[in-house]
Amino acid sequence: MYETTDAFTKYLPEEYAGLVKYVQINGRTKIALRNVISEYIPNPTFNKVAPPGAQELEFRLKNPSSKTKAQPGDKEIAPPPRYIEAIPAFFNPAERLELLDELKIDRSMMWPTLASLLEERLADDPDATHAVIHALNQWMHEHWTFNFENRIFPTPVITLPIVDKAIAELEWVLERGARAVLIRPAPVPDYGGRRRSLALPEYDRFWKIVQDAGIVVGLHASDDGFTRYLNEWEGHVGEYVPFAKGRPSAFSAVVSAEHRTIKDLVTSIVTHGLATRFPDIRFMPIENGSVWVKPMIDGLRSVYDRRPDIFDEDPIEALLRSVVFNPFYEEDVVGLVETVGVDRVVFGSDYPHPEGMFDPVTFVDEIEPLKEEDKAKIMGGNLARLMGVDPTESVLAA
Repeated sequence: MYETTDAFTKYLPEEYAGLVKYVQINGRTKIALRNVISEYIPNPTFNKVAPPGAQELEFRLKNPSSKTKAQPGDKEIAPPPRYIEAIPAFFNPAERLELLDELKIDRSMMWPTLASLLEERLADDPDATHAVIHALNQWMHEHWTFNFENRIFPTPVITLPIVDKAIAELEWVLERGARAVLIRPAPVPDYGGRRRSLALPEYDRFWKIVQDAGIVVGLHASDDGFTRYLNEWEGHVGEYVPFAKGRPSAFSAVVSAEHRTIKDLVTSIVTHGLATRFPDIRFMPIENGSVWVKPMIDGLRSVYDRRPDIFDEDPIEALLRSVVFNPFYEEDVVGLVETVGVDRVVFGSDYPHPEGMFDPVTFVDEIEPLKEEDKAKIMGGNLARLMGVDPTESVLAA
């Protein structure tokens, strides 16, 4: 989803008035947190956005072997425009249902977009973080609900700095029908600047409720604070700007390509024992790709072979029991299936973002060698099972 401009402020308590602002800078609208302007999202109003799947189309048009290229005698396929006027379906559930029908999609999980900047920019103020996240969830429940006609499943955000407040937020969204939650895949900030893993036992009171509820834990890509690490190596200051123009340094490009934060978080879930203490929780890294999975498994296996005494259980067993993977379409999806098993892979489109897919169901083309029943699992069956819906019930055929 693209958030409306009141998503963070409509329900923000009065004592936090002014925490989030939209300001005009040289004729352009920017978002500011605590009077610090962020360039994280070029246009935080989302009235104009890049076309869905724009980067996929550009990539395929430049790829000589791509099926998207025009064939001899055809008119040349034009590249996508730089931006389009955002349509109501990007913002509202009723129009989104119509779009799902057009795209031939039965059901969809819906993740917030601009919300991914909040927690890192408020990392030194846990109370403010919890306040604005709750305000966002109130808006989301009012605007989208957490289960719209059993077809759209918006994912409220849970922030973890203060465990008691995280528990209260979790119970609030569960009471309102949430089937999944979004937790930022990053170390959790605390008062005084300390950060620590969400897999440490101090969070077990929270995870006990998650397990008992049977709710899916989505680890959606966000500003995870990794730019602090890159800045230290390169002598820079400043925030993470995912859509910055210009050429990145080779160092930052190579290091970022390793997906270290999500790899480290999943490693922590396994090696800090969270997956063992709560074996029924299902974690689902979203929009984090999968190229990091096999290297992580190789590393876990290598250390476990040498030092099994330092593990609570076989880490590979814990990983494959507890984590479900969402590969990018351009990765080796079949190779991932061979590595982790077909029951642990789910398709995602990141629609309508430009780095996502312009036609989500074409993901099935990336798994063409698989058996039909395995394709069905990846294209909806596995996720339906996790979300507690009937994967055989096609709402489009109803």
